Amino acid sequence: MSEKGTNQYYITRQDSTESNARSYPRKFPFAIAKAKGSWVEDVEGNKYLDFLCGAGTLALGHNDDEVNKAMVDLIQSDAPLHTLDLTTPVKDEFVETILRHLPSELGNNAKIQFCSPSGTDATDAAIKLCKTATGRSSVISFAGGYHGMGQGPLACMGNLHAKTAVTGLMPDVHSFPYPYAYRDPFGLGGDAGVKAACNFFERTLKDPESGITKPACVILEPIQGEGGVIPAPVEFLQTVRRVTKELDIPLIVDEIQCGMGRSGKLFAFEYADIVPDVLLLSKAIGGSQPMAVVVYNKELDKWTAGAHAGTFRGNQLAMKAGTITLNRVSQPDFLANVIRKGDNIRSHLRELQKKVSIIGDIRGKGLMVGTEFVDPKGTPDCIGSLPASGEIAAAVQKMCFENGLIVEKGGRNGAVMRCLCALNITDEDLGKAWKIFEKCVLEIDKKYK
Repeated sequence: MSEKGTNQYYITRQDSTESNARSYPRKFPFAIAKAKGSWVEDVEGNKYLDFLCGAGTLALGHNDDEVNKAMVDLIQSDAPLHTLDLTTPVKDEFVETILRHLPSELGNNAKIQFCSPSGTDATDAAIKLCKTATGRSSVISFAGGYHGMGQGPLACMGNLHAKTAVTGLMPDVHSFPYPYAYRDPFGLGGDAGVKAACNFFERTLKDPESGITKPACVILEPIQGEGGVIPAPVEFLQTVRRVTKELDIPLIVDEIQCGMGRSGKLFAFEYADIVPDVLLLSKAIGGSQPMAVVVYNKELDKWTAGAHAGTFRGNQLAMKAGTITLNRVSQPDFLANVIRKGDNIRSHLRELQKKVSIIGDIRGKGLMVGTEFVDPKGTPDCIGSLPASGEIAAAVQKMCFENGLIVEKGGRNGAVMRCLCALNITDEDLGKAWKIFEKCVLEIDKKYK
C-alpha cells in the first residue's frame, strides 16, 4: 500500500471499501485536504481550481467567511441543530427569505415542504404532491432531463445508462422532446425546431387519441444540467406554461442546479416570465449544507399529516447558511456579475472554437456554461452537427485535472464540459482557469486534426 498521506493511499483505501457506484474519484484521483473559495488542495499539497463546486452546490465557493461564521455562531449558541419539522427562529427566517424572493404570484400563495436533504427526495415529494392533489397518475418529463436517482426521479430521467439496469421504475412516465438546437430531436434546428417542440407538446396533450392520460404533472428544467447545459427557449417554456394552465396540469420546475443565481437570474424560469406551480430547490439553497425544499401553490396542499417526511429535514445549519447565501446571490449587482463573467467565458470559448476542430457548440446562461466536444472526422447529421465525442471530452478533462483545473462532463455521450464554478469567483481565478482550459483544448485538438 502507498505511504499514508499520499493521494494514492486514500484512493486505494476508498477503492477497497466504497461502492462501485462512486463516480468522481474515477475522474479526479486525489484526496482533498483543504478548500477555500475557488481552490482545493489535496493531501500532497497540490492546488486545483474547482469548477465543479459540489456539482453546483457551493454558490459562494468553499468555506465562505460569512457563511462559516454564521454556522459557528449558531453552534456556539446552543441552538438546536436538528429539529425534524418543528419550527425555530432560524427556520422561520429561512422560510420568509425564500418566499420574499419568489415572484409574488407564487410567493404570496406558497407553501413549503422540507424534505430529506437531496434533490431526489424533492422530486419524489413534488410528484407525490401532484398525484395526491389531482388524483391522476401519469407524468410528463423531457428527453435529457435529470431529476435525481431515486426510482421515481429515475423514471423521469432522460439518460438511459442510469435506468436501463433498474427494473420496476415508477410507471406511466412519458418522455417528450426538449428543444436542443445543436441536436434538434426533430432534425430541423433553429426556430423551426423550437416550434416543432412547442407544437408537439401542445398537440399531444390536447389529442384525445394520444394514448397518454391527462397527467398529474409536467416536470422540466429551464436549463438542463446533466443533460448537457441546454437552456430551454423562452417560447418553449411559455408554451409549456400556457398549455399546462389551460389543461389544469401542475407544472413542476426543477431549479436544483440552474437556480440560486447560476443562470444570472435568481431562478432560470424568470427568463421566460413564467411562474410554476411547484418549484424544486436543493444544492445551493443550503448554503453549502444539505437541504432540499419543495415550494408549491397552496391550492395543491391536499396532503395529510405525515404524507411526506424525512428525518433530516430540520437541518438548522443549512437554513442559517441558506438564508445568507440567498440574500447574497439575489442582489442585482451580484447577478449582473454572474452574467458578465458567463458572457466573458462564452466569448473566450467562441474565439477558441474558431481555432480548433473539436468544439461543436457553446451554450448556457450566466455561469452555467456548456462546451460540446465533437469528432471532427465524423459524419455530420441532417442539420450539420458532428457526432458528440465523449472520448475527446474525457481527454480534455483529464489534462485539465493534471494541470490544476477540476471540471466535469455531462450531456449526450458525456461530451459536454460544464462550468459549475463558484458564482463569486474572482476575475483573476477565472482567467487562470481559462488559460488551463485553452491550453488543454489546443493540445488535444492537435491529435485529431
